[in-house]
Amino acid sequence: MKKYAIEIKWGVIFAIMGLVWMFIERSVGLHDDLIAHHATYTNLIAIPAIAVYVFALLEKRRVYYSGKMTYLQGFKTGLLITLVVTILTPLTQWITLSIITPQYFENVIAYAVENGKMTQQEANDYFNLKSYMIQSLLGAPIMGIVTSGIVAAFTVKK
Repeated sequence: MKKYAIEIKWGVIFAIMGLVWMFIERSVGLHDDLIAHHATYTNLIAIPAIAVYVFALLEKRRVYYSGKMTYLQGFKTGLLITLVVTILTPLTQWITLSIITPQYFENVIAYAVENGKMTQQEANDYFNLKSYMIQSLLGAPIMGIVTSGIVAAFTVKK
């Protein structure tokens, strides 16, 4: 387990960062008054998300691999972080949607229907905890694999 302490630590940091991001989104109104802009601005989470992976791989290279790391070692590190993030995803989704922003679904459904983006049934089917759990359990590993591959390429040191 100690062998993977860095990956576990950074996976937990990533999860906490995601929760902080959701709190910020809610605080600035992206989950209610400014919900029309949510789909655009929520993508900015990519910046701190990538930064977490960069810091994690740099720490792994420095601490575990004595300053040198191959692409494969970096990619494996990223994949292990992704595994931790994916395991924590149901919990972070529940915390986000039940504690941080419990009115999110109500607000986004109303916005989607009132603006003709979806019917009431389509919005109800898409914007709910079960749907978001499934989406996040699929999205976390996909984005994590892609991010790991890219960040590993930039953290190689021979």
